[in-house]
Amino acid sequence: MKESDWKVFKEIKDKAIEKYCTFALKESQEVISDKKSNVHNRYLLLYKLLQNSDKKMALLFDGHSRSKALVQLIAIRSEGLADETLLSKLSDEVREKTDPENHGW
Repeated sequence: MKESDWKVFKEIKDKAIEKYCTFALKESQEVISDKKSNVHNRYLLLYKLLQNSDKKMALLFDGHSRSKALVQLIAIRSEGLADETLLSKLSDEVREKTDPENHGW
């Protein structure tokens, strides 16, 4: 990966993490605020939700290296977490290689 693409990837990844965490926190807040469920059930659901969210976050974002960047970018794009403006700054080659549709994602 060229240096210019690497720099853009780092920005994409940072924004994607923010977007992912914002979504996870919003989802958690919805569980916490659901007064229709009893407290224990909300706690159990929140615990499960956070466990699943943490596993998914690890799959998407753990490891920060050029060797993992393309796969991570495919995953980030497949989850709809990539900033389109930043994606447009990537080289055509990287955009094509990381298009989830090209990989059946």
